[in-house]
Amino acid sequence: MAGTVMLAYYFEYTDTFSVHVQGFFCYDTTYTKPYLGPEDSSAVPPVLLYAVVAGLPTLLITITETVLFLVQYTSKEFDRSEKTVATGDCCYLNPLVRRTFRFLGVYTFGLFTVDIFVNAGQVVTGNLAPYFLTVCKPNYTALGCQQALRYISHQEACTGNQDDILRARKTFPSKEAALSVYAALYLAMYVTCTVQAKGTRLAKPVLSLGLMCLAFLTGLNRVAEYRNHWSDVIAGFIIGPFSFVVCVVHNFKGKLLLSEESPAEQRPNTAMLNMGRVESPLEKYIASQVSTAKQAITLSEYTLFCG
Repeated sequence: MAGTVMLAYYFEYTDTFSVHVQGFFCYDTTYTKPYLGPEDSSAVPPVLLYAVVAGLPTLLITITETVLFLVQYTSKEFDRSEKTVATGDCCYLNPLVRRTFRFLGVYTFGLFTVDIFVNAGQVVTGNLAPYFLTVCKPNYTALGCQQALRYISHQEACTGNQDDILRARKTFPSKEAALSVYAALYLAMYVTCTVQAKGTRLAKPVLSLGLMCLAFLTGLNRVAEYRNHWSDVIAGFIIGPFSFVVCVVHNFKGKLLLSEESPAEQRPNTAMLNMGRVESPLEKYIASQVSTAKQAITLSEYTLFCG
């Protein structure tokens, strides 16, 4: 966890990893879309996106785990369950605290992993935003752009604001699309696998579909505001599920809240039963003699019965 957080910090807030400088053709209409202002003026600003991505799962998981715990606390299952879960030689945690921190910790780890993948892709590719030439403001006369097919590859071609230019070079894949679809998938899987109450047969699919629709609308907004290409958003939609499958999907096992004993506590003799055993020659000989004796006794009984 510490390694992913530090790596995400270096990608996001330092210039340790330099962005690849990708060139462009003169008068390329692909990058001449209007610039609608900084990210804060977007319909889905970063503050709102990060607040939803970080706050909604925390709130939903905490409330759900608390409700499940209280429901089982008032049932008869509580008396037959472990009240605490050992997490070491000296530490004991309530199952509610343990499960809540487990789900939130796994979610946080996957979220930072998605951020690292996205930042690495943006740094390596240096793909240009649809509004790149609008903020780049190249001097076409000085660059010798008498024809549109001339390719400009040096960084000094731009005369606009350097921060806007740097941001316009980091669009592939779309971070907003990747983070939103990852959060939606995690919450949908969490609700589907952990909430087993009656009457939720329709509520769980509707909630999951609503979360996925919000993630999809976030990607559409990025394209509609000319902040990302379609390819950037699609790549973000792919990275989010990929990171989800690799990092966190195996953590949904559908266990009960109050029956999370360790494997050693649940099946103390399982390890001994599963261990391989080698028979000695003496044991093999005794087993063969016993088998022969049983066959002889059976044959004698049959003879007496028939005689």
